[in-house]
Parts: sequence; structure tokens; C-alpha cells
Amino acid sequence: MKLKKQLLSLKPYQPGKSIDEVKKQYNLKEIIKLASNENPFGSSSNVLKAMQSVDKPFSLYPDGYATSLRESLADFLQVEQEQLIFGNGSDEIIQIISRALLDANSNTVMATPTFPQYKHNAIIENAEIREVPLKNGEHDLDKMLQSIDEQTNIVWICSPNNPTGTYINEQQLIRFLDQVPSNVIVVLDEAYFEYVIAPDYYDSIKLVDRYKNLIVLRTFSKIYGLAGFRLGYGVGNQEIILGIEPAREPFNVNSLALVAGEAAILDQEFVQNCRQSNKESLNLFYQFCHENDLHYYPSQGNFILIDFNIDGDEVFQYLLERGFIVRSGKALGFPTSVRISMGLEDQNEALLKLLKEFLVQREESLSKTYI
Repeated sequence: MKLKKQLLSLKPYQPGKSIDEVKKQYNLKEIIKLASNENPFGSSSNVLKAMQSVDKPFSLYPDGYATSLRESLADFLQVEQEQLIFGNGSDEIIQIISRALLDANSNTVMATPTFPQYKHNAIIENAEIREVPLKNGEHDLDKMLQSIDEQTNIVWICSPNNPTGTYINEQQLIRFLDQVPSNVIVVLDEAYFEYVIAPDYYDSIKLVDRYKNLIVLRTFSKIYGLAGFRLGYGVGNQEIILGIEPAREPFNVNSLALVAGEAAILDQEFVQNCRQSNKESLNLFYQFCHENDLHYYPSQGNFILIDFNIDGDEVFQYLLERGFIVRSGKALGFPTSVRISMGLEDQNEALLKLLKEFLVQREESLSKTYI
């Protein structure tokens, strides 16, 4: 077997241990998973009702054009239907864009640390990767601009950024877009868009009309609570969308996901309630960090990255053995941090109690060491 040489440096995505696996390993009755930025409130009741009313035979392929969802989403976003592209999660759209635009003769610019699939797909396409370190947890847009040259085909922007939760404000983004060459595609990944409460956040859908080289990515996996269905979409100039469509696999979104997505967008009250609850949850963690003098990045997502100033795996393991799955920052580019997804109120309180106990035990252990 002769694999592409660039694949030899890659590892398949590691999803982490399953809930059942952790239960068995540590003899626990209940596991709370706060590692993957899923919505703890599930999805709108509209989705369950829609699933119960599905009467299409599963022996038939799904609608390859996503006609009904396309019509509903275009109306909701106030864009033309031809401006939309759908994927098996927004991850697949990242793959589609990379496959369509990157090769060994091109380069792509991105921040680091950020969502790893930008780099992963660029490696597969054998493109040169230009990573610009975050500055105080935020995109260094000036240095990203400096990294663009005649061979640059894509610039990736993740706002809010995963794993820091930081965002780019409207003034910063417009200044950046004004300076990017028109032949360079800017992909603005807004997986956590619906959680944003910052007053100076931009309206990216309107910016798509102004900047013909801009593609906006969003997902139904986060606030809409449809991660199990794998459904994402992109919005861009009609010419760009038409250009990358041939790189999309036929029938790439399954029939149930199409129905679920259409039902989900009709319940914006659910979205608003989740956003408000997320804000309240984040405030609890901010308070915890202030009380314990821990550094964190104010987040516009449904997660928080906290620096415990020790090996992130140590915090991860302590919580895992007590029934909580979080994400160690070692795999995210922040080795002394832990990323925690927001849970239900009682879950957050229980986790914070454990974290306080962990800090007390660690302090006691350090005191004994120096005696």
C-alpha cells in the first residue's frame, strides 16, 4: 500500500473515551460529559416532533439539493438559495473547501492554536501551512495579513475561536477583510455564533454581500443540539459556492438531518433561552477563576479554557475518576489548561465543587512538600 506521504504524519481523530467506557473503568454509575461543547439542553422539541412525523422510506437517497431545508434557511438568513452549501457537519465543508482550493502549489494561513481540521485537511492536500500564533488568546490579524502572498488560497478565521472562546470584533474584521486580496478566500468559521453576546460582534451574513471572497461556516451541532445528526452549512457568494460544489459528495446530508435542521431553525426561542443560560453558566466559572486567581479567556462560546498552571492531564484525570469528562488542554495547544463545556446548573455546581476540592488538595500537597 502506497499512501500519500503527507498522511504518514497524521493521526485519525481521537474522540476520547465513551461514557460507557469510563463508567466501567472507574466503576461509576453516572458520567457527566463536558468535553465536546455539546448543548446540555439537547435540542428543540420541534425536532422530536419532526422525527416522529417522518414518513419517507429509508430505502431512498436523501434530497441531494437539500431543497426544503435550503428554502427555509435562505428565508431565515435572508440570502439567496444559491449562496448555501450543506455538509455532514461543518467539518465536511472545511474538507470540501480544502479539496477544491488547496494543492502542493498553494499555501493556507491560520491561527494557532485553533480548530485543528483546517490544518489537518491542508496537510492531506499537501499545501504549505502558515500558522500565526494567537496574541493574548486572540487572532493576530496583522501578522496573518503579512503571511499572505501570491500562493495563498485560503485564510481561516475561527470566531469565536476554539479552544479559547475569544472573538474578533466588527472593526477588526472589516479592517482585515479590506486588506485581504480579492482572490484569496477567507473562511470565517462561526460554529459558536449563536452563543455570542458581545455587542461589537459583526453581522457576517451582510459581510458576504460586501466581500465576494468570504465564506461563512455555521453548524447545527452546537446551540441547536443536533451533533448526532451531523449537519452544517456555508454561506458565500454564488460564484464561489458554485465553484466548490463539485468537491461535495453526492447525497452528503442524510434524510433525517435535513428534517431535523429545518425543524430546529423554526424554534428561535429555544436558541435564545440556551444563550441566556450559557451566559449565566460562564459567569459562575468566571467567579470561580477570580476567587482562585486562575487565568481564563472570557468566552463567547459554550465553553471556557482555564489555566491551572499544572499539567492539564492531571486536572482531567482527577475529574474523570470522579465522573466528569472534560478536555485536557495538552491536545489543544494549552498544556497547563483545561477546556470545560457548560453543563446544566447542577452539573456546573458539582464540577466547580470538585475543582475547589482539587485546588485545596493540591495546595495541601505542596505545603507538605516544602515542610
